[in-house]
Amino acid sequence: MTDQETPEGSATPSFVPVGFLVPGGLDAGDFRLLPLGPEHNERDHAAWTGSIAHIRATPGFVGRSWPPEAGMTLEANLRDLEKHAADFAQRRGFTYTVLEGRPSCEVIGCVYIYPDRDDAAVTAVSSWVRADRAALDVPLYVAVRDWLAKDWPLARVDYAAR
Repeated sequence: MTDQETPEGSATPSFVPVGFLVPGGLDAGDFRLLPLGPEHNERDHAAWTGSIAHIRATPGFVGRSWPPEAGMTLEANLRDLEKHAADFAQRRGFTYTVLEGRPSCEVIGCVYIYPDRDDAAVTAVSSWVRADRAALDVPLYVAVRDWLAKDWPLARVDYAAR
């Protein structure tokens, strides 16, 4: 997920209303969502690099270039996480890490909430879970879909059904 640029070259303004308080996470019992940041680097990197084929076969990721089949270095992953954290802080997009339910802090997936690249009126949402937690893909999808409908001011959401 990358920053979008306006014709003038400045970053796209927030796609949520200025007064909207962006949720700091979601507790769904078997898993919880927290804003993704550099502090998750090693655990995030291990989670997706061990599940590349599974993620690339997940609805919403089929035919996309991420995750790269050859993986990426831990340093490149850190830069990616820093970019997601900056997007979150600047309200350009919201990426949440998916952690296994308490007491574990194990990263088991990720959720991306960004304006659609082709239509800024649409919010593009995608999510993945590790291959060894594939049974959580549908519960994650349902929890995120319902959370977005209930707690977010998003008119049109494109989130590949499970």
